[in-house]
Amino acid sequence: MRTERLRAGVISLGCSKNRVDSEKILACLRDAGFEITNDETRADAVVVNTCGFIEPAKQESINAILEAARSRKPGCVLAVAGCLSQRYLKELSEELPEADILHGVGDHEGLVEKIRQKLGQTGAVRYCGSRVLTTPAYSAYLRIADGCDNRCTYCAIPLIRGGRRSVLADELVNEARSLAQRGVKEITLIAQDTSAYGLELYGRPSLAELLGKIAAIDELHWVRVLYAYPNTVDERLVDAMLGSEKIVKYIDMPIQHIDPQILSRMNRHGSAEHIRRIVDYIRRASPEFILRTTVMTGFPGETEEQFDRLAEFLREHPFDRLGAFAFSPEDGTAAADFPGRIDEDTAKRRLDAIMRAQREISRRRNERRVGREYEALIEDITNGVALCRSYAEAPEVDGKIAVSGVPEGTSPGDFIRTRIVAAGAYDLKGVYL
Repeated sequence: MRTERLRAGVISLGCSKNRVDSEKILACLRDAGFEITNDETRADAVVVNTCGFIEPAKQESINAILEAARSRKPGCVLAVAGCLSQRYLKELSEELPEADILHGVGDHEGLVEKIRQKLGQTGAVRYCGSRVLTTPAYSAYLRIADGCDNRCTYCAIPLIRGGRRSVLADELVNEARSLAQRGVKEITLIAQDTSAYGLELYGRPSLAELLGKIAAIDELHWVRVLYAYPNTVDERLVDAMLGSEKIVKYIDMPIQHIDPQILSRMNRHGSAEHIRRIVDYIRRASPEFILRTTVMTGFPGETEEQFDRLAEFLREHPFDRLGAFAFSPEDGTAAADFPGRIDEDTAKRRLDAIMRAQREISRRRNERRVGREYEALIEDITNGVALCRSYAEAPEVDGKIAVSGVPEGTSPGDFIRTRIVAAGAYDLKGVYL
């Protein structure tokens, strides 16, 4: 008769929004009596929480599923959840016999009940609805909405997750307070479209008000915003961010392009003029405000002139951080059938040109920081050198500051003062003050 607890683990793929789902799945597994393990080879149940956004993410998910199937012990239940299985349930059921369970997005308790049934478990479970954090104890994500209403012609997210569903502000403030009481010092607000938060609940975008309520939580030190959609980033939101010491002066605002015709074919809401105006407003309001963006090259019909217009805009309006990707035709999206498909070599050439130029822009932006002093959050310490982030570096996506001379007794999660002494395109060096 088995007396030890069953073990379960989760392999989380994709974005930080998917990570929050994984943390909720882990909490449900814990509530159901499972011992959580990071060693999937010893687990009685393994959940692969997949990403299905673009082709490389799909392939990574398939590879992770097959690897988990190969390495699992006999009798281990393999469950595939998340965006890939939500999007391709029928195809995976036919082509992936390795999976014992296929489950889409949401209904984490239902997923765990399927696992319990496969393992022959009986009896009721009281699910608490909390999260098992997979981030460091001092930093956590707060997902303020799921789904998206923008319907960009290249994006499959609305097909997978549906329309935008904002979480009530009171619930988010309670969750943020609970995280802070558990020791979280930095909260990063995320959604498919953070800046449209609350539009369907309160009649207008309400991120500014939500930020103010969360920043009022005493135990929190930093409040950060990612994934803001340009058309709902306005002066009111920027002013609210500038008006609080806890809200870091950093916003991730994917623009995708600047050519009006391309933006129209992408079904991007707002306009090129608004993008220019809000970027200029941010730079005038605070030269130290950090701007991050994402752009796409090779969208169907993109001419050399239109690409050059994007490259020129990025030179004239330099972003501190930039990510770029080439267009990928996604099943079920309008753009997958658009004429004027750009060949892969051309799309990649344009992508490489953007990233080469951005490397120099990032270097110059970082070099402006040499000699300045910053508050920094320690993430790791080795032989007196601490890897840190200032307000200007978001978790997981930006570079680090290597700070030398850190005294004994400091630990990850501590805030220190540092002076920047050297800068590269992505990482910096500092000395402890």
